[in-house]
Amino acid sequence: MPHDFMPGLAGVPAAKSAISDVDGTRGVLEYRGIRVEELCQHSSFLETSYLLLFGRLPTAPELTQWVDDVTHHRRIKFRIVDLLKVMPEHGHPMDALQAAVAALGMFYPGRNVKDVANNYWSAVRLIAKLPTIVAAWARLRRGDEYIPPRDDLPFSDNFLYMLTETVPHPLWSEVFDDCLILHAEHTMNASTFAGMVTASTLADPYTVVASSIGALKGPLHGGANEEVVMMLREIGTPAQARAAVEARLEGKHKLMGFGHRVYKVKDPRATVLQDLCMRLFNVCGTSPLYEVAVAVEQLAGERLTDKGIYPNVDFYSGIIYDKMGIEVDLFTPLFAMARVSGWLAHWLEQLRENKLYRPDQIYSGEHDRHYVPIEKR
Repeated sequence: MPHDFMPGLAGVPAAKSAISDVDGTRGVLEYRGIRVEELCQHSSFLETSYLLLFGRLPTAPELTQWVDDVTHHRRIKFRIVDLLKVMPEHGHPMDALQAAVAALGMFYPGRNVKDVANNYWSAVRLIAKLPTIVAAWARLRRGDEYIPPRDDLPFSDNFLYMLTETVPHPLWSEVFDDCLILHAEHTMNASTFAGMVTASTLADPYTVVASSIGALKGPLHGGANEEVVMMLREIGTPAQARAAVEARLEGKHKLMGFGHRVYKVKDPRATVLQDLCMRLFNVCGTSPLYEVAVAVEQLAGERLTDKGIYPNVDFYSGIIYDKMGIEVDLFTPLFAMARVSGWLAHWLEQLRENKLYRPDQIYSGEHDRHYVPIEKR
């Protein structure tokens, strides 16, 4: 029986979901029906996480309880810290994060995914502890001591404090929190799909998130923001942008931070991130990388807009993190810290009407071959 083959499952629906929606023609991203720009303007990352997980905005008492639950589950077991200490310091932070998250499942009950209350606490722990793991690894690999979280600091303030041992400027926290909102969810992307395949086996949520982290690591997904900053640094100055862009395009090399499987216009998250850049620079001074990025976007527009290729979420996010002094290889773990809310939302949604993912394939090999003894090969 003939089958249509869609490489990468492009355009093939794999699930029904009420979590988020993208209109790639108009450049609209909604979480539970609310545009992401509105959430950045009025909400916080933890409130947005609640919306994604439970389908609605929390009441004031619900939000207070949710924030309190997350705040008091930020600490990690000393054995998790010990695990991070024995990992090679030159290893990629995403590998350290994936290993630590998988290990979390050994300390907390999560196997009974039919236990609604336990699922709630699993979600709380994962959202709360990922930033602690990322910050701990960032310091431990340099030989510095791990900084425990502070319960008196809000979510984003606390992460930046654990990273630097300094309470951040309020604007830094606001901008960083918006970055987390923008990265929290994005329909059926590669890492979400990887997590859903794992979830469909009724694996525990720590294993589900570890699977998603593995998919996010790749340079065609979450790792692209690292590649963007390296590309901008390589270009160096706005004056060198034209030659660099033309060389990449003529050589059929990908312009990192451009293009998206869904968006045919500029990614709305890129627009918000560009505005966040300006807010940050008005207080902290501009970034040479931003000036190069603007030149690259303008020049790329001359060559790529007719092909529906525009900046995506990765193009400006790394510039913000770089301005904050965050190391480039931590950019993708920051993505994971945010996207864990979306992964968990899809995990919970998957459990409601779970069906094991078992796609078919089109066999392209031979038939009726016979074993040949080794002496006759």
